[in-house]
Amino acid sequence: MKKYLVLVAAITMVGGLVLYGKHGEAATHVKSNEVQGIGQHTKHELLLSKKEWVEQEITLLDPRNGSEIQKLKPSSFSNEENAALIASELEKKYDQPMVPAQLNSDGTLKAGSNRVVFDKAAFVTALQNITFFQREIEVPITESAPNITAEAAANVDQDVLASYKTHFNASVKGRTTNIVLSAKEIDGVVLGPGDRFYYNLIAGEANAERGYQKAMEIVNKEMVEGIGGGICQTSSTLYNAIDKVGLEILELHHHSLGVSYVPKDRDATVAYGVKDFKFQNNKDFPIMIKTIVDTKNGTLEVQVRAADQSVAKKG
Repeated sequence: MKKYLVLVAAITMVGGLVLYGKHGEAATHVKSNEVQGIGQHTKHELLLSKKEWVEQEITLLDPRNGSEIQKLKPSSFSNEENAALIASELEKKYDQPMVPAQLNSDGTLKAGSNRVVFDKAAFVTALQNITFFQREIEVPITESAPNITAEAAANVDQDVLASYKTHFNASVKGRTTNIVLSAKEIDGVVLGPGDRFYYNLIAGEANAERGYQKAMEIVNKEMVEGIGGGICQTSSTLYNAIDKVGLEILELHHHSLGVSYVPKDRDATVAYGVKDFKFQNNKDFPIMIKTIVDTKNGTLEVQVRAADQSVAKKG
């Protein structure tokens, strides 16, 4: 009898059975099969879910008006590098600097255009953290208008806060023309508190189509002839004037050679699409840029003007 029990126990251990009686034994087998079936079913569902996730479309929305920008599939931003590429394309499309307002000769105010900022880093993070049930993403775009009104600009030319004057050879017609044209482009620009000035954006590209002429300019430590030579005298004169007021410099580049119209390291070279001169009005009141060109005596003066602050503070 003892040998028989030992034999049954050995068979039971080899077969992987647990002897809880006839009914318990059957129940154990049923539960094991159920668990196995559930596991297979869950695995199948996960595979279907993954496939559905890859094929579903995510709609990108413009938060300013709720409009659809485009649709993306998760497979297109499966890693951070791909997400960054998508973000770069959107940045090129939407990100744009502010064009400030400009005071016309008749005293009317020409409205500028809004500054649009696309937050590239925030967008990449949003793509990386998208959930399975999410079908929409608000693209991180913010927009701000020039901080100036016609009322605030009414007396903005009352007081000269600072000025700077440079000289040029008026007999050199091409260069003189370029100085006159570029100075005219920035004349009357009004910056409210916090507004930014981008020289290339406001002055535009110096090309023949816009009337700019050939003149000598500095390129890679050499004097060469090119369209627009002389515009850097305008940007450099502007730089010295606004620096006297203490406005915040955002971007500044110097020539590769010294120039005759300003002291060493007091120049601000510009090259459209390559080098810019940028600054911001960090004052709590509007300022205006005024340019005065004397083609007879060969002088360029840039003034930074504002409303009479003593009157404004009393008011």
